[in-house]
Amino acid sequence: MANQNASENKRQELETFDFEELERQLQEDLENEFSDLNFLEEQSIQLGNTDTLGQVILDTVWEQFTNQIALKAGEDFIKENNGLNLDLRSEAHIQTTENFANGKIASHNTEIDYQKRYDDWQSNFMKDENGNIITHKTRSGKDEATLVKGARDKYDANRPSGSVENHTDMDHTIAAAEIIRDAEAAAHMTESEKVGFANSDANLNEMDSSLNRSKGDKSMSEWLDNPNSKGQKPKEIFDISDDDEAKLRKKDEEARAEYEKQKKEAEARSIEAGKKSQKAEAFRIGKDAARAVLMNLLAELIKKIVRQLIKWLKSAEKNLKSLITAIKDAIVEFIFNVKNNLISIADTAATVIATSILGPVVSSIKRAWMFIKQGWGSLKQSIEYIKNPENRNKPVGIMMFEIGKIVTAGFTAAGAIVLGEVIEKGLLTIPILGVEIPFLGSIANVLGIFMGALVAGIIGALALNLINHLIVEKQKKQLESDKIDKKNEIINTQGQIIEVGKVRLQEEKQNVVDSINERHSSSADIMKKSLENIFTNSSTINEDEEVNHDAEFEDMNEQLDDLLGGTE
Repeated sequence: MANQNASENKRQELETFDFEELERQLQEDLENEFSDLNFLEEQSIQLGNTDTLGQVILDTVWEQFTNQIALKAGEDFIKENNGLNLDLRSEAHIQTTENFANGKIASHNTEIDYQKRYDDWQSNFMKDENGNIITHKTRSGKDEATLVKGARDKYDANRPSGSVENHTDMDHTIAAAEIIRDAEAAAHMTESEKVGFANSDANLNEMDSSLNRSKGDKSMSEWLDNPNSKGQKPKEIFDISDDDEAKLRKKDEEARAEYEKQKKEAEARSIEAGKKSQKAEAFRIGKDAARAVLMNLLAELIKKIVRQLIKWLKSAEKNLKSLITAIKDAIVEFIFNVKNNLISIADTAATVIATSILGPVVSSIKRAWMFIKQGWGSLKQSIEYIKNPENRNKPVGIMMFEIGKIVTAGFTAAGAIVLGEVIEKGLLTIPILGVEIPFLGSIANVLGIFMGALVAGIIGALALNLINHLIVEKQKKQLESDKIDKKNEIINTQGQIIEVGKVRLQEEKQNVVDSINERHSSSADIMKKSLENIFTNSSTINEDEEVNHDAEFEDMNEQLDDLLGGTE
C-alpha cells in the first residue's frame, strides 16, 4: 500500500512539473554555451595577431605628431605676440598709474609701448651708482626727484617768450619739472601731449621776470605760501598786491583743472587701448588654438582613412567601389566618434594654451608636458584595466603582463620624445633642415619626431612582443582549459536535455497505460452491471411471457463502443 501511495505521489509530481519550461531553459543554456565556445575559439585565433601591437606603436607615433601640432601653434602665438607668453590679465594690458610708478609695466599692450614711456620717463632723473633716483628737499620740505640737465629743454624749445621791454617772461603755471615728475602724465600722455599742454594758453602766464625766476619749478601755491630762508614770502619780497596774488592763484587753479582733465582723458584712452589689446591677444590665441584643433582633427581623419586603406589593401576584393566604401567608412567613423573628437579638441586646445603660457621654457616644458601626459595616460589605463569587471576574473599573472604592456607603451612614447629631441638637435646643424614648415615646425623637428618615434617604436615593439608572447602562452593554456570545461558543460547540458526527454516519454507512456487501465476497468464494470440487469430481469418474468434481450445487449454494446472509442 505504501509503495502504491509513493508511486501515486510521484506520478502527481510529474504531472504538475513544467517539463516544457525546463527543456526551454536547458536549450537556451546550451545555445549560450555554444556561443561562449565560439568566442573562445576566436580568441585563440587572435592571440598571435600582431595587428594590435602594431596599432599601439602607430598610435604612439601619431600622438607625438598631433602633440607637435599643438606645441607649434603655441610657439607661433608667442612669435606673433612680440615674443611674450600668453597673459590675458587686465594688469598685463591695462596700465595703471600706480603700477607705472612702481615700474610694473603692462607689457602685453600692443597699442601703446609703455615700456618705452617708462624708460623715457626714468631717463629724466639723476641716479646713483645703484640706479636709485637722487632726490632733494624743496622749500616746503618735500623730497623731490632731481632732474638731469636738459630734461626741460623740449618744454622750453617752442615756448613763447615774454616782453623784453616790459621785463616779462612767459611762465609755465604748472612747471615743466612738475609735469616731467608726474607719473600719471608719464603713464597716460604722450610726450607731445605733455609739451602741448605745458605750452598751451591754459598753462602759460606772462609775469614779471624776477617773479618767474623766483618761482622756478615750484608750484604756484608752494611758491606763494612758503617763506625763504629769511622768513620772507614772495608777496612781501616783490610787493605783490592782493589782486595780483588772487589772479596768480586763479590762473594756477584753472591750469590744474585743465591739466587734470587732460590726464583723465589720456587715462581713459589707456584703458580703452588696454581692453583692445586684451581682446586682440585673446583673438590670437583663439585663432592659433582653432588652427591647431582643425589640424589635429584633420590628422585624426587622415589616420582613420589610412587604417581603412590598410584594411582595404589586406582585403580580397580590391576595386574602386570597395575603396570608396572604405573611405566613406572612415569618414562616418570620424563623424560619429564625437566623444573622442571632443577629447582631442580639448586636449589640443589645452596644449596650445599651456605652451603659450609657459613659452619662456617651452623646449623643456614640451618634454615635461608629454612625459606627464604619457605617464598619466599609462597610469589611467592601468587603473581602468584593473577596475574593469571583465578583467577581475583573469589570472593575476596575465593582468600584470597586460599592465606591463600599457606601461611599456607609455615608456615607448616617452622614449620617442627624448630621441626626437636628440635627433632634432643633430639635424639642426644642417642649415637647410632648419627651414620652417607651416603649422608643423622645422624640417629637422618633423624628421626628429618621426625618426625618434620610429626607433622608440621598434624598441617598444620588441618589448611588447616579448610580453605579448608570454601573455599568449598563458592565455592559450587558459583557453584550452576553458574550452575543455565549456565542452564538458555542453555535454552535460545535452545529457540533461536527453534525460528530460526520457522522463517526458516515460511520463507519456505511463499516462497512456493508466488511461487504458482505467477504461478497461470501466468496461468491466459496465459489462458486469449489464449482465446483472439481464439475469435479474430474466428471473422475474413468467415463462409464458416472450423475453426479448436484443435491446439490452444493443445498449451494452453502445456503451462499450463509447468507452473503447475514447482510447483511440
